[in-house]
Amino acid sequence: MVARERTEFLPDDPITFVDDQLAALSDTQLRPGINVRSATLPPIRAMGDVCQRHEAILELNAHCRQEEMCAAGAGQSLLRDPDRLAEQVRVAAETGAAVSVKVRAEVPGVNLPEVARKAVDAGANIVHLDAMDSERMVQEVAEATGCFLVANNGVRDEATVEEYLEYGADAVSVGRPSDRPEVLSRVRRATDAWFTEVVA
Repeated sequence: MVARERTEFLPDDPITFVDDQLAALSDTQLRPGINVRSATLPPIRAMGDVCQRHEAILELNAHCRQEEMCAAGAGQSLLRDPDRLAEQVRVAAETGAAVSVKVRAEVPGVNLPEVARKAVDAGANIVHLDAMDSERMVQEVAEATGCFLVANNGVRDEATVEEYLEYGADAVSVGRPSDRPEVLSRVRRATDAWFTEVVA
């Protein structure tokens, strides 16, 4: 992955790096989260302890489809091994941190509502769903889990926000255009308008 200029996974000490990053946000009005990719349990436990101290969300990544990540037993490969994903969730939840699991739709042979339900049963508080081109999967996962559900993929404007919320998402997330303030503003306005109307 480094050969492809993916250097974001290379801090000398990932646990200390995240601890420092979360500490830098301590005076903000944000609930931070950290997305973790791991094939083994000790780093998850250590990161969970850090997140618990900072009241941050620990998000377990069962989403990344990079070949190297999957070959190592992390990322999307966990969708095909829901027992191992559930074990990661249990270890994370035991630290007292809020636990999210990021998953992906349209993975052949994967019953995503069942995988998500198993993760929630193991202690996940949040499911973060990349719906790909299967927006209705949001409804299926919502019905299977009853947990707080964040929908992702193609969130850009009022229409995309409303579609996901109508399917039962509790929140939406912005992916690639998250560095474009105009997109974030549109999504924020649409989300605020939706929940204002729902509450009214």
